[in-house]
Amino acid sequence: MKPNPIYVETQIQTSLERLWEFTQTPEIHQEWDLRFNTIEYLPKETQDAPQRFLYQTQIGFGLKVSGEGKSTGTHSKETGESTYALKFWSEEKISLIKVGSGYWKYIPSGNGVKFLTWYNYQTRHGFLGKVIDSLLFRPLIGWATAWSFDALKRWLEQGQHPRVSKTLGLLLVISNLLIAFTWLYHGVVPKLLYMETGELAMLTASGMFTGYEVEGVYAAGIAEIIFGLGFLFFGRWRLLHYLNIFSLVALGVIAFFAQPAVYLAPFNPATTSAGAIGLSLVVLKILNWVPSAKNCKRKPDRV
Repeated sequence: MKPNPIYVETQIQTSLERLWEFTQTPEIHQEWDLRFNTIEYLPKETQDAPQRFLYQTQIGFGLKVSGEGKSTGTHSKETGESTYALKFWSEEKISLIKVGSGYWKYIPSGNGVKFLTWYNYQTRHGFLGKVIDSLLFRPLIGWATAWSFDALKRWLEQGQHPRVSKTLGLLLVISNLLIAFTWLYHGVVPKLLYMETGELAMLTASGMFTGYEVEGVYAAGIAEIIFGLGFLFFGRWRLLHYLNIFSLVALGVIAFFAQPAVYLAPFNPATTSAGAIGLSLVVLKILNWVPSAKNCKRKPDRV
């Protein structure tokens, strides 16, 4: 079964000339595209020769993947529609992509431009490479393409520089990870593993689940684990963060009336809850400015 090509489409309220500049100028292109850290055009042998370029991507831990490419043609129609086709490849064994090709299209539409890309590639490393590509790499690079398109859209329409978008995106990820950790830790450690350190006594003092206190602690722990996992997969849901704030306040009130002394202990519910509530408030504040791959169309229209 052949893997599906990557397709991303968005509508940007700008002129074709400005969009062309932001996507065809290497120094600008590398600012908004998550897939590349550097893009360098090489001198042309002749005016009509394809434009060759070098690209490099940092994949972490000091590792870099480099490759080459060339544009195979540009075309402008009477309607103003333009197409930029390219081919790219890498000789490095660390690169999962062996060779690929695709195109960008610029279609004037209304007072803006429909901007879309389609590309596909061949992988190296045989069957293992295909499995890694199918399960991890292709979904990731497709997401990175769509996220980058939305970041470009925000730059052109709202003046929000991609550096700001990337910083806000990182802040969103870190906030959700920390909230998830808070719930997962409290669900696993003090409830499922060591409930005798205080959780069982607190539930007993509250008068809830009389006769089934142990089962109640286990149920609460499982619920907190499920809730914590939600922030890893649905961290952009506003409702999830409102529930986080409400739940932490409610649990804090219950803990106070059940066992007030718990608030005198180090790292008590007041301190841990305040931090997690603050993180949700941060997320709710920045969500409107964080690019999202979901804002782009990911499948072409059927003809």
